[in-house]
Amino acid sequence: MNEWEWNLLEDKTGNLDHVEIDGIAVKTGDRVRLRPKEGGDILDIALRGQVAIIESIEEDYEGARYICVVVEDDPGRDLGMMRQPGHRFFFTPAEIEPLPQNPNAPEEDAKAKAVKPRILVAGVGNIFLGDDAFGVEVVRRLMSRSLPVEVRVVDFGIRGLDLAYALQDNYESTILIDAFPHGQTPGTVSVVEPDTNEITAAPDCLVEAHSMHPLNVLRMAAAMNGSLNRVLLVGCEPESLGGDEGFMGLSKQVEAAVEEAVNATEALITRLLGGEAV
Repeated sequence: MNEWEWNLLEDKTGNLDHVEIDGIAVKTGDRVRLRPKEGGDILDIALRGQVAIIESIEEDYEGARYICVVVEDDPGRDLGMMRQPGHRFFFTPAEIEPLPQNPNAPEEDAKAKAVKPRILVAGVGNIFLGDDAFGVEVVRRLMSRSLPVEVRVVDFGIRGLDLAYALQDNYESTILIDAFPHGQTPGTVSVVEPDTNEITAAPDCLVEAHSMHPLNVLRMAAAMNGSLNRVLLVGCEPESLGGDEGFMGLSKQVEAAVEEAVNATEALITRLLGGEAV
């Protein structure tokens, strides 16, 4: 159900304090993973596997129940919590996977929330341009791993402005994950450290809100903040970037490289947090 359809029903609905999913009671404020049913629209594909927070649990006039969520890493998440359109999404209970809430360790939860992330891991790419979706797939898998609280993992997709603004949070290091054409065999994973001085010295380039050119985004971020901290790129040589018409899905070579990139990113995180040379 989309936002427009829900608005037609909202004045006839009631809020529920919880709903059971696979025998587990979930309530407003709980973290869940989104599992949209197959055959959904483009938005369902983009949200599949994302971690979200339950904003409300609703029941329509026919008794059908819907779970309203905001995506945890959505830069506009606060707008969703204020029930603004475009930042909250509706799913049936069957499309929601409960996640552990750790109710017996509130001190640890509070400590985790108080820790300022030191590393930003940013997946970028267009899921409609073949292997350009490499970064999106890598961060999707990273989101299911147990990572240190000092690390923030975000799928930015093609939201260049959102990444530029996120870089204003003064992370010690940023790890960009993206397709990286540089003449290697398709599926080759490389770790590269761009020269931030060269980035900031380059001519100003326009960053479009719904496109993603990582170097242009870094230039804009540097222009906004005056400097960039350490930036690393985990890149993969693509086999195809979709051609003129585009297509969805990674090539076999790049698909096989995704897990290697996940492991390489985790190793980078460990070394950066431990103060080791990279």
